[in-house]
Amino acid sequence: MAQKPSIPKGTRDFGQVEMARRNYIFDTIKGVFSLYGFQQIETPAMENIGTLMGKYGEEGDKLLFRIQNSGEKAALAPEKGLRYDLTVPFARYVVQHREEISFPFKRFQIQPVWRADRPQKGRYREFYQCDVDVIGSDSLVGELELIQIVEEVYRRLGINVCLHINNRKILAGIAEVIGAPDKIVDITVAIDKLDKIGVEAVNDELRERGLSDEAVAALQPILNQESGIKNQDKMAQLREFLKNSEIGLKGVEEMEEVFELVESQKSKDRSAQSQFSIELDLCLARGLNYYTGAIFEVKALDAQIGSITGGGRYDNLTGIFGLPNVSGVGISFGADRIYDVLTELNLFPESLQSTTQVLFATFGKDELRYALTWAKELRANGIAVEVYPEPTKMKKQMGYADDKKIPYVAIVGGDEMAQNKVMLKEMSTGEQQLVTPDELLSAIKN
Repeated sequence: MAQKPSIPKGTRDFGQVEMARRNYIFDTIKGVFSLYGFQQIETPAMENIGTLMGKYGEEGDKLLFRIQNSGEKAALAPEKGLRYDLTVPFARYVVQHREEISFPFKRFQIQPVWRADRPQKGRYREFYQCDVDVIGSDSLVGELELIQIVEEVYRRLGINVCLHINNRKILAGIAEVIGAPDKIVDITVAIDKLDKIGVEAVNDELRERGLSDEAVAALQPILNQESGIKNQDKMAQLREFLKNSEIGLKGVEEMEEVFELVESQKSKDRSAQSQFSIELDLCLARGLNYYTGAIFEVKALDAQIGSITGGGRYDNLTGIFGLPNVSGVGISFGADRIYDVLTELNLFPESLQSTTQVLFATFGKDELRYALTWAKELRANGIAVEVYPEPTKMKKQMGYADDKKIPYVAIVGGDEMAQNKVMLKEMSTGEQQLVTPDELLSAIKN
């Protein structure tokens, strides 16, 4: 007996319903990206391993998928790996094609990425990211537009979210104030796990990473933030805490400007389909080494699934590829996690269940040919039509329409054919009426 086929852990198949829902997410996100002037590019699934290594920190490097056989002589070919994210390949793209693009360069990518992670709920080894970045400008208008994009995407999807924001300069200032400026990477890697492992485990990891008990103790006001404090009050407390740190105060100034820009552009007229809020989160660190300024994470308020969008500003990511001092900012929407949230909250539109608007059901070969002629005319008018491919029991044809959630069935019979009419049945109500081609077209469109 043949062994039942399987797929690698952390990957998934997607059937017709899943693909219709995924395309709904992709189309929604693409539509918002385009409103802000971002244009689409794509990069290869694999990159030379040297492009990827050292860009994601110690933890990220461990999760790179390496390609063992690339079809080239091992002694001559550079080692390759599947891309970990879309940001580093984007930086490589910018440097490689710098003579062909105009700055500031606004691009988006929607492609799969791979991580050799332990699969669990909401965490996959292969998943799609929907990235949007602007590079070649250090204006904080970039941060504003990304915040607006996040708000609009989730408004259209109907998901209530909170955007958590922080600044790596603030974290660098905190490290400086507690007397551990050389431990900024260790601090950010550790506190980035706060939601997953809790304060005490973070404190233990900080000590394991070489922070003194005094430094860990000085960090506690940051790790134990009280909930409900307004952003402006947090900013005031930060100014006092960081008063002796130049880089920390620079981060505070950038956050204040971002909040002022957001407040100045807040719409008071448009009715929202979802709740959206922004919270200054001093424990947000985002472990990737290339972030240098504002950092973002978005969490759904009504589903326990972790971050569904994240990103930040990077001032010199292209520098590692030979193009220094080019600042950029970007965010990534996690399509797979968004899918899980929409599924859990039952927010997918019912209309996605079928793309076919009408099915022709027939009793014989003459009726089948007649139906094919009608179907061709309807398709020419933009109506999605299926013709059941063979005359068979009407119960079977109706069952097919039910299974595919097709809203209308056009039944072709002998007497009606002579009158150039079909019996149109609305599946949700069971109502039937004899219609001509023009009447059928009108009924479906309406």
